[in-house]
Order: sequence, then structure tokens, then C-alpha cells
Amino acid sequence: MENKNNKNEKIDELLKIMHILRGKDGCSWDRAQTHKTLIKCLREETEEVIENIEKGKIGDELKEELGDVLLQVIFHSEIAMEENRFSFYDVVDTLIKKLKFRHPHVFNKDSLKISHKLSPREVSVLWEKMKEKEKLKK
Repeated sequence: MENKNNKNEKIDELLKIMHILRGKDGCSWDRAQTHKTLIKCLREETEEVIENIEKGKIGDELKEELGDVLLQVIFHSEIAMEENRFSFYDVVDTLIKKLKFRHPHVFNKDSLKISHKLSPREVSVLWEKMKEKEKLKK
């Protein structure tokens, strides 16, 4: 198993590759893409993940398709960074905050006095409540 630093290096390498592809000496197709032109790719790649799961192909096939979905996330993040909107790391940070906020039964159980042993149904109800709280904050 790889150490944490090596995993971080792989993420950084992936981000660097996308930056190079979108750069002046990179790929003309990649440089021409926008958030809107990539919608079709995002839909197709997401559908391929779903198809693999439905067919029970959850080994190398699913791994490859998940990589294609990750490519879409990286691609959109790179475009957003070029537009000075946000970076991939901002996407990750936003997701971390969302997961912690929507799982108070795991990450904030002391202050909320919520049992760690909620059923999946109870967790779903809590998730929706937390989602509504998020919307109200916005």
C-alpha cells in the first residue's frame, strides 16, 4: 500500500497534467473545452459508472469509469481556476465541510447528543434535515 505522501503526489500530478493539457503547449481539444461543452462528457461518463454498477462490474471496469468521472471534476475545476472562481482543492474543502455538517451523528455527536447507532433510515432523515439547514444558511 502506498504512503500518504505518494497519494498526495499522485493527486498533484493529475492536476499538473490537466494544467499542461489546458496550457498553450497542451492539447487544442482540451483548451477549447468549457463547462458547457463538457456537459455531454460528464453525462456519458456518469452513465457508464451506473451501467458498470448495474452489471456488477465493480472491479477494473468501475475503477476506470470512476477515473473518467474524476477527470470531469478535475477538468471543470481547472476551467474554474482559470476563471479565478475556485480550484480543485476548494471543491475538496467544500465537500469535506458538507460531509462533516451532514453527519453530525458521527462528527459532532457530543454537542448534538445524537446516538452513533442511527439506522440507515434515521441517517437519511437527518441528512435531509441538515441539507435543509444548509439551504437556509445560503
